[in-house]
Amino acid sequence: MSEKLITILGPTAVGKTKFAVDLAEKFNGEIISADSRQVYKHMNIGTGKDLKDYHTTIGIVNYHLIDILEPWEEFDLYKFRKEFVKVFNDIQSKGKNPFLVGGSGMYISSVIQNYNIPPVDFNSTRYKELYELEESELRKILLILKPEQHNVTDLIRKERLIKAILVAEQSGQKMPQPDLVSLNIGILQSRDLIKKNITTRLKIRLDEGMIDEVRNLLKIGVTFEKLKFFGLEYKFIGMYLNKELNYNDMYQQLNSAIHQFAKRQMTWFRKMEKEGVTIYWVSPGDKSYASELISKFING
Repeated sequence: MSEKLITILGPTAVGKTKFAVDLAEKFNGEIISADSRQVYKHMNIGTGKDLKDYHTTIGIVNYHLIDILEPWEEFDLYKFRKEFVKVFNDIQSKGKNPFLVGGSGMYISSVIQNYNIPPVDFNSTRYKELYELEESELRKILLILKPEQHNVTDLIRKERLIKAILVAEQSGQKMPQPDLVSLNIGILQSRDLIKKNITTRLKIRLDEGMIDEVRNLLKIGVTFEKLKFFGLEYKFIGMYLNKELNYNDMYQQLNSAIHQFAKRQMTWFRKMEKEGVTIYWVSPGDKSYASELISKFING
């Protein structure tokens, strides 16, 4: 029998978190974040964690995959998928309903459409660590991991040694693929309203201290290059602090980039629909219809 998942998705600035928290509270749920940046500590304002939204009149709705890594640690689609499975199983074991919530289309697709994700990332930190070692040390590591070498060329070139080690380290660690059926509820507003919300929210976040948040990341060792990797708020504010942009250019370019990001999110969700994924689109204020859908889904 398929396991049930409730997914709340949508573009940025439509109020997904509060919407999902209210429904999770009503239907005995816990939230799994599908956001590629909220996994990082010290990045609250720029990622829009809105942790206060998880507090309700009767308590706190539990959330997962938020604040689990330091900003210099690596996180990718494979790691997300692996962590999702652990959390999903844990929530179900407590007799609760898992709610997957976010706007990272690829993360959401990987769960709903059950991606087969390769377990090895040859651009990872681990790869860089191994590259610093001598070939003799690499051979020892590989032979410990895989004593019977069927491909002797893995023992000759450094690149092959490293790749063979990475593969061997992941062997036997393929993540389980739960048989999931997901009810997908999309939060959507008019394009003009989303644009207005994005600009208003950006001004609020800047007033709340988003620039100081990025300064703090630099103080604890996050590089300007890493800030660019995080994108959007961190990229452009980092460029401002590095004197690559003045304040006005930073604001204008960041505002424009967030608008473009929202468009890309919707393009991804429409792509999912074309591929056969059913998404029930509702307005942020229409929790009654969403509740009806969830009630039928859970009890059906």
